[in-house]
Amino acid sequence: MAEHYLDDSVVHAFWDSSYPPRIEIETGDTVIFECREAVDGQVTPDSGHDAVANLDFSRIHPLTGPVFVKGAKPGETLEVEILDLEHKGWGWNGHLPGFGLLADDFDYPFVQHWRLEGDSCYFWDNDKVEVPFEPFCGVMGVAPKEEGRLSTIPPRLNGGNIDIRGLTIGATLYLPVQVEGALFSTADCHAAQGDGEVSGTGIETPMTATLRFNVRKDLAIKELQFSTPSPLTKADSKGYFCTTAHGEDLYVNSQNALRYMIEWLHIEHGLSRSEAYCLCSAAADLKISEIVDAPNWIVSCYMPLSVLK
Repeated sequence: MAEHYLDDSVVHAFWDSSYPPRIEIETGDTVIFECREAVDGQVTPDSGHDAVANLDFSRIHPLTGPVFVKGAKPGETLEVEILDLEHKGWGWNGHLPGFGLLADDFDYPFVQHWRLEGDSCYFWDNDKVEVPFEPFCGVMGVAPKEEGRLSTIPPRLNGGNIDIRGLTIGATLYLPVQVEGALFSTADCHAAQGDGEVSGTGIETPMTATLRFNVRKDLAIKELQFSTPSPLTKADSKGYFCTTAHGEDLYVNSQNALRYMIEWLHIEHGLSRSEAYCLCSAAADLKISEIVDAPNWIVSCYMPLSVLK
């Protein structure tokens, strides 16, 4: 079982089964991936708000890979163990026009820089909040069976832009293999994110990811599955404040529950509305609390109180 290293000198911002692999490995091997941040250097530690006003989306998700796993065949499963994830001291999130759960409410660009120190994430220029460093790769996937080049923006049958915060260190991801060799790639590393990634950004950061690969010939799945260790978040230590919204549309309910949380953070904790939106994207969890009592459903937004200073 060998260990391999892939730097980020060559990246690809698309899915394409004809794109050649950078390395070939055996089942059981480990790969260390150097990953650029999600927008490929269009935001840096020195960037102002205008940096996200006109992003080039053709550069979003600069993928490191692909990795050809010998013996992996369509119909089988690629098992990916997340062994380690290391930050590089800085990350960012924000909101940009036309994107995010509350795109109509926040129609101007805003960048929130984060300071990453040890196991904590802080607003860059103050300590209003402290979010646990709970990293994961937002994009992990194999090459799709479809021919041609596909966008990385939506999640797909091959995995892709899944943004599942439970895929942190100690988790194991299972992906249905679509093409021979699987052709695995990864990108879009987050230092932290709430369930929902409501502003459209987690804490985006360059990162070093160490992953181990196994071909599971005994397992056939239709879509990705995963296991994750407890607790689901280190922030679960001082309780939560929760807002709710009801109605016939889960999307609208999610928007309203989030609006109420932003209002609470603004009034009760002195965050600007943009800071509150960014904190929600980094730490708040949207949950379907009830979906059986027609015609109305309930969505709740959970904010861990431990992150508020």
